[in-house]
Amino acid sequence: MEEAGLILSSIFDDIAQHIVPGVTTLDLDAFIAQEIVKRGLTSRMKGYMGYKHVSCISVNEQVVHGVPSATKYIAAGDLVKVDVCTAFKGYCADMARQFYVGDIAAAPKVQAFVQAADRALNAGIAKALPGNRLGDISAAIQHEVEQAGYGVVRDFAGHGIGKLMHEDPEILNYGKPGQGPVLRSGMAFALEPMITMGDYAVCIAEDGWTVVTEDNSLACHVEDTIVITDHGPKIITRTGQNRYGI
Repeated sequence: MEEAGLILSSIFDDIAQHIVPGVTTLDLDAFIAQEIVKRGLTSRMKGYMGYKHVSCISVNEQVVHGVPSATKYIAAGDLVKVDVCTAFKGYCADMARQFYVGDIAAAPKVQAFVQAADRALNAGIAKALPGNRLGDISAAIQHEVEQAGYGVVRDFAGHGIGKLMHEDPEILNYGKPGQGPVLRSGMAFALEPMITMGDYAVCIAEDGWTVVTEDNSLACHVEDTIVITDHGPKIITRTGQNRYGI
């Protein structure tokens, strides 16, 4: 799983340069598909419940599960969320990142929103310690999001991960501390805060996949795969030195 995460995160290192005005989300999916094969990974999204692509690409009010399209053009000012799950030698890694098209410093409200999603993910990861409970992760994510004034999506959640993309348990992005199963070393989770700038209510678009905010407010999604260890949570979908804890 660690090898799967390292390779997948290296693909994400190269994605940003391809997210530019005029590119379609299908173009971006094709690039990711090419890199998955080139780097010896296997897509765990393509074929899942009939899904036809290797990534989910959600733009602006789209929260998650955005279907790549030849008619969906990326434009300046878009907030693009890219979600990919791949496997290496049968073991999975799942991650998502958000990309702002343009200078995000010139869009301070969007920048603050994105930073809140990142903080929520880190807060959840920091609670992934042996002896804690699953609800500690959920509560930490919710607290970080709501204290910043944003909404936490209720209808979708993180999950366990291993040989399968989705394994037990479901990991909600809201909840109460001290509740749920006890966390133990060796457990592997995909944590993925999904937050909204407006109300947290969402619906599914006509394509049967894309999740959008009901009030058309901006949405953000970020995800990492972690493994709980006796030394703290190990983040397997981040490159660089900062992979234990936050």
